[in-house]
Amino acid sequence: MPRIPRMDLLGPTDEPAPRGRAFSDIPYATWSDYEPDYRFYPGDEIEVSLPSAPELNKTVTVQPDGRISLPLISTVMAADRTIPELQADLAQAYSRQLLRPEVDVVAKAAPLKVFVGGEVGTPGMFDLTGDSDALRAVIQAGDFKTSADRSSVIIIRRGPDGRAMMRRANLYRGLKSGASDVVPLRRFDIVYVPRSGVAEASLFIQQYFRDLSPVTFGFNYALGANVIN
Repeated sequence: MPRIPRMDLLGPTDEPAPRGRAFSDIPYATWSDYEPDYRFYPGDEIEVSLPSAPELNKTVTVQPDGRISLPLISTVMAADRTIPELQADLAQAYSRQLLRPEVDVVAKAAPLKVFVGGEVGTPGMFDLTGDSDALRAVIQAGDFKTSADRSSVIIIRRGPDGRAMMRRANLYRGLKSGASDVVPLRRFDIVYVPRSGVAEASLFIQQYFRDLSPVTFGFNYALGANVIN
């Protein structure tokens, strides 16, 4: 078997790629604990307050087109904006109406949206509340099928500069001893449970990014030279 460079938690290795675990066609970034700035998404609730004009304070919801509506100003794009970016945009919009357009923005608690696919009962997008991890996400998606490879669950995450990071997690130990590498999840993580002994995961990832992804607004992964929206 040829030796194929493989990406895992510790970075590139030169080990033979086991059957069903080869992702040689996608140049993933090395996994890290990179913590991205929170970006708003349609459906998020935002508390907007203006200390110099408290009568304009309002709690708004990001609409499907990504915009929010506030008094005195035109709609403002909020989707894919960080808190400082949105505060700056709102301050600029209010500068035409107010002398001191200082704006405070607070993101209200929102569910953790993750996608679970592969050998689970009900694959799809799920809203997880509170702290969550890969094992909990799989259970919420209908648990493992009997055909699942529970020792090599794949986690995909948007890393720095939008590059996709990938790692594997052994969730089988968690079902047996509670000592699983459960992997805390972040917003828009992808949890893919491969079929035991079948090399189909790479095809799934390509289809997910190009055809199936429910996350289409202001969010993308960079896979090598290509950016997949």
